[in-house]
Order: sequence, then C-alpha cells, then structure tokens
Amino acid sequence: MASTRMMNAFTRNRSLYRRVQGTWKTYDVLGGPLLNYRLQPNHFQVLRGLAGITDKCDSKTVIKGVVVGVYSKEGDGKEVKMTSSGEKFDDRTQGKISELLRETGLKGDLGKGKVFMNVDAEFRAVAVVGLGQEGAGFNDLENIDEGMENARVAAGVGARALQLQGCTEVFVDSMEYPEQAAEGSALAIWRYNSNKRKQDRTQVPKLDLYDSPDVDAWTRGLFKAESQNLARRLSDAPANQMTPTIFAQSAVDALCPCGVSVEVRSMDWIETNNLNSFLMVAKGSCEPPVVLEVSYCGTAPEDRPILLLGKGLTYNSGGLCLRPKDCLHMYRGCMAGAAVCVAAVRAAAALSLPVNISAVLPLCENMPSGMAVKPGDVVTLLNGKTLGIVDVSKAGTVVMADPLLFAQTTYKPRLVVDLATVGYGVCAGLGESAAGMFTNSNFIAKQFEKAGGLTGDRLWRLPLWRYFKQLVTPNLTFDISNRGIGPASSCIAAAVLHELVPCADWAHIDIRNVGMLTRYNPLPYLLKDRMTGRPTRTIVQFLYQMACPDSK
Repeated sequence: MASTRMMNAFTRNRSLYRRVQGTWKTYDVLGGPLLNYRLQPNHFQVLRGLAGITDKCDSKTVIKGVVVGVYSKEGDGKEVKMTSSGEKFDDRTQGKISELLRETGLKGDLGKGKVFMNVDAEFRAVAVVGLGQEGAGFNDLENIDEGMENARVAAGVGARALQLQGCTEVFVDSMEYPEQAAEGSALAIWRYNSNKRKQDRTQVPKLDLYDSPDVDAWTRGLFKAESQNLARRLSDAPANQMTPTIFAQSAVDALCPCGVSVEVRSMDWIETNNLNSFLMVAKGSCEPPVVLEVSYCGTAPEDRPILLLGKGLTYNSGGLCLRPKDCLHMYRGCMAGAAVCVAAVRAAAALSLPVNISAVLPLCENMPSGMAVKPGDVVTLLNGKTLGIVDVSKAGTVVMADPLLFAQTTYKPRLVVDLATVGYGVCAGLGESAAGMFTNSNFIAKQFEKAGGLTGDRLWRLPLWRYFKQLVTPNLTFDISNRGIGPASSCIAAAVLHELVPCADWAHIDIRNVGMLTRYNPLPYLLKDRMTGRPTRTIVQFLYQMACPDSK
C-alpha cells in the first residue's frame, strides 16, 4: 500500500515536471565577435535579479554612504595613512576624517574601523576601515595575495556596516584593487531573504565605485561576486523550494539569457542512456530526477571543451543509512557542486571567456523509501565495471559515476573538473580554510593553486595515491566499493572517481567543508551559518587562466 501511494506521488510529480518542461526553451549561443574577458551589456542586472537582488527600495528616500580605507601605522608616532581616494574625501570634508581618526585612535588594523555620521552633506555615513599594511603582496607561506584579500575584507566590512546603518546606496573606495573591493562588498551585503516577510528583510543597498576610473575592473568584480551569490541562493534554499525540477528551471533562467545552451533531460532520456548508478539513488524519492547538459561556446566550436560535472543531490538524507537528525537540515546543500557549476558557467558567459565549457549536472534526491537503494546493492556502470553500494549515505560517488562516464564519451573534453560535497575528511583535515583538490596533473594543480591564491578562496592538494585505490578495489564480489576501507573518506571518494577517468586530465574538488554551512571562523565578507557558494570565483579564475594562458 505504501509503495502504491509513493508511486502515485511519483507519477504526479513527473507529470508536473513534464508540464513545466514544456515551458523551458533552449537558447543557441550568441553570435558575434568574442570579447576577451570583457563584459556583455545588461548581464549584470540580470545576474543581480537571479541572485535575489533588486535595486528597488521600499523607501523612496535615498541614503548614501561611503567606504574608505586606511592603512596601518608603520611605526610609533606616525599617523595612519589613508588611501588616495580617502585623502580626497578627507579634503572634501576639510580634514574632518583625519581629525576623527586621531580622536578615536583608529590604528588601521585589517577589518577594524569606525562609522562616522553626518560628516558630509551628501553622504550621511562614512565607514573608515583598516586595510592592514600598505603594499602587501603575495604571501608564499599563506598561498594568498594579501593585498587583494585585504581589499575584499575592508570593503566587505565597511559595506556591511553601512547596510546595517540603513544606507540604500553605498559608494566604495577602490582601495587600489577595484575588482577585489567589488567582490568583497557585493558578497558582504548579500542576504537570502526570500522566506522572510518584506518588512523584516535586510535591505540590500546599491553599490557604486567611488573616485576611480577603473569601472571595468569594478564591474568584473561585481560579476564574479554576484555569480557566487547565485550559487549561495541555490544552495541556501530549502529542499522543498529547490527540488531537481526547480533547480533545472533556475539554471535555465540563469544561463539562457547569456546565450548558454541548456538541455533538460528527463527520466526517459536517463533510462535510454543507461545512467543506472544515478537512477539507483534517484528512485528512492518521489521527486523526478533531472540531468542538465550545459554548453557554452566561447571559441571555435571544434575546440575541445573543459568539462564541469557538479554533484546535484538537492537533498541527501542518507537514504536507508539515515544521517543524524541534528544535522539533517544542512544536507540541502549537497547540491553545492551543481550550484557552483551553474554560477561559474554564468560568469564565464557574462565575461565572454574565449573557451568552450560543457557541464553535466545530475540532479536528484537521496531519500529512504520502499524503492530506495539498499546497502549491498551492486550496479554495472557504463564502462562495464561493477560498483558496490556499501554505504548509501555516501551516495555522491554513486550519483556521479555514470554521468561522469557518459560526459567523457559524449564531449571528449580536454580537461575534466568535478565538484562535489563527498567526504568528511576535508572537514577534519582542512576545516573551512580551503577546498580539497585531487588531480592526476601537476599542471592543473598549479593552476588551481594560483587561482585560489588570487581569489582568496584557496584549494589544497591532497594525495591521489595507489594506496587509496587499493582501499576501494578489488573486492570479492564487485569491482569498486563506494565506501572503501578506513577513515580517509575524502581520499577514498577521490579514488573511486579516479577509477572512472581513464586517461583525461582530471581534477576532483571536494567542497564538503567550504561549500556548505560556515560554522568556524567565516571569511569577513561571508555569513556564519549560511551556505557560501565557494569556490565559484576560483573556478572562474581557473577558467580564465585556461582560456588566456599568456595573461598575467
């Protein structure tokens, strides 16, 4: 009886899915000459809307604020030094800012500052935020460009402070890094407010660049930040508001206006192409599964693309191996890999990167039911190997197995990058400092490390040794185990996926620790206990480096 009710519900949802699917359109790639890492018109406003941000304010009153930076003291007895734009603003106020800095004793420490009210006739509030040491550059030990990251932190702290003061329009000092200042401020003021009453929502102010001619760099930074905000919105939505069908519609809305081709594949197509490992998990839920095929053509169509594959478990209860109840709510974020892929392709298209990108996103739920996959079940993959599902809660590699094999055969990519929240090992080993990276290419590893150092969203390479391969193969009754043996869960999951990548350059990014809820020491321009959208900007930077290898 229970199985009959479940099948009836499944049929109703599938019928709804097909009706909605009929309203989707597939858009061809926009023609015209390529713009090398430049901006397409109107894309930013579209992206702000997709991320849940509008420029409309409930109040008709425009309240302006400005954020300026100040460097820390270089020695005893010396005053703090303002940025060039800050000095101009100080001259505009007849030296009031300098006087207030002396009175308050602000030292210019990174991320620490003050908000001064009614100093200027135009700007009701002025946030002066410390930038740390002047002239900071790349720190090899930290593997991060501290000058860029300091600009993100200071701009983010200042913009958020003015947001909380009720400013509806915030002007931000470039702090010598306009692109990074835009990233930090746009990430800091974003809020997921959809499920709050309008009167209780935190208003998101409009951002503008203050006193700098480098508008292109500023707008580029806004593109990257709003792409990450799009990933945050997709990941943070409740599971009942972000089912596979709704995610697919959101991806179509985000990508098609930029000229990206999106194909929405339904159950019939999935069964025809024998994506059986994906179906093993998907059949446990009444929500119909979806596979998205995304294609962005930024260069000659015959050029081999970079393939992105994002794990899209829109809710992962653990199936019959149910997860502890206290943390079940956070597993709505198990589709963070797919969300990052959508956001990265969106940014690449908006910035017109000269590279071809294909993405395959398997979307489903992992739920316990009479049709759910059982511990000990075995499925034959597209490459003929058998995969034993020892632990149903570790469904990430199972969901990705056949789609990964299918995508390599279909697109014949020059490089494969998969993003997924799969192993707790990266949480224990890296905390929330960096995503775990596994790759069979030293060149790819260096490119990702460089990209992470520039964006402040770092990746750390973890081992992909034969030692871990021996923990997942061989087995007495099947070829590959989805759990393997031992506690190194992230390395074991990477070893399983490595078995499915026979010869291509490949990188597996485990974002279990950085892509879901932030709980410990969050970045100052992100929010605690919220989904992060990481590492969207690092993926975009990596794609740029692969598209323009000669650029500095």
